[in-house]
Amino acid sequence: MRSRTRENLAGWLFVAPVVVILGLFLLLPILMALWVSLTGWNGQGSPFRAGVPFVGTDNYARLFTEDGLAREDFMTSIRNNLYYVAAVVPLQTALALFLALVVNKRRTFFRTAFYFPSVTSSVAISVVFLFIFSNSGAVNQLLAFLGIDGPQWFSDPRGVIQLLVGDPPAALTEHGLLGLTWWDWLSGPSVAMCAIIVLVVWTTSGTFMLMFLAALQNIPRTLDEAATIDGATRAQRFWRVTLPMLKPAMFLVLTLGLIGTWQVFDQIYVMSQGDPAKTTLTPAFLSYRTAFRDFDYGAGTAISFVLFLIIVLLTLFQRWVMRERKA
Repeated sequence: MRSRTRENLAGWLFVAPVVVILGLFLLLPILMALWVSLTGWNGQGSPFRAGVPFVGTDNYARLFTEDGLAREDFMTSIRNNLYYVAAVVPLQTALALFLALVVNKRRTFFRTAFYFPSVTSSVAISVVFLFIFSNSGAVNQLLAFLGIDGPQWFSDPRGVIQLLVGDPPAALTEHGLLGLTWWDWLSGPSVAMCAIIVLVVWTTSGTFMLMFLAALQNIPRTLDEAATIDGATRAQRFWRVTLPMLKPAMFLVLTLGLIGTWQVFDQIYVMSQGDPAKTTLTPAFLSYRTAFRDFDYGAGTAISFVLFLIIVLLTLFQRWVMRERKA
């Protein structure tokens, strides 16, 4: 027992510096931010002084139960982010897997070329995309060459579904949920959000390509050769042999992609600031704007904690969906 106690004590002594550092710079700031979310702090002085009003869960109630601009903006940001997640996560995962399959037996040049957008500054790429998707940019000029009148990418607040079907039916505009009409929820992402989606898929797929590539190179070649001898086609080998072996990598890519899409900020900040008409507003940018522009740090911090809870719940749900099931 004394020997085991000494081993445990030695182990704790070795990890103590890391525990102290994580406690001071990770856990303590989280607890401090949680306190701020329960106050009406306006950024003046310390949030822990006696004069800061304590509002309890009012900041959270304003986001879900109280009619007003705060709930409308928050639900608008949630709607926008849902469309963003629904488009980005499948597209970047599929593109990353396709690129990994392409470069699996190719030379290093292609791997570097496909990965290069992921290591380039997202701010710089966002500025370039602003020029590309401007009203007189390369995209609209290409569409004009094809006889298509291109949209005003960062000026038109209409959703893509509204652009396709026209004016909404009255039944969807008279009723709604959580401060937004049903048409607000169902009208689709704006063309500005679509441009941001294209940007993000292009810049993030290279990183996930490397993850899939590492997993592909760990698959024994004998499995593919055995399936070939058994008469399996290339498509059958992919669906029945390769894809099941990539399940751990797939879970990692989907998890990181899901977390990243709910934290999108820099592209929104550079390209749109939430415009046009708040159709590119996201919870992360709304949290920043509420705290650092409107000086309502309590509400801004509350938004960030709700966003944290959304990410955790969706990650747990994804883990449950992709868990190993007994036969």
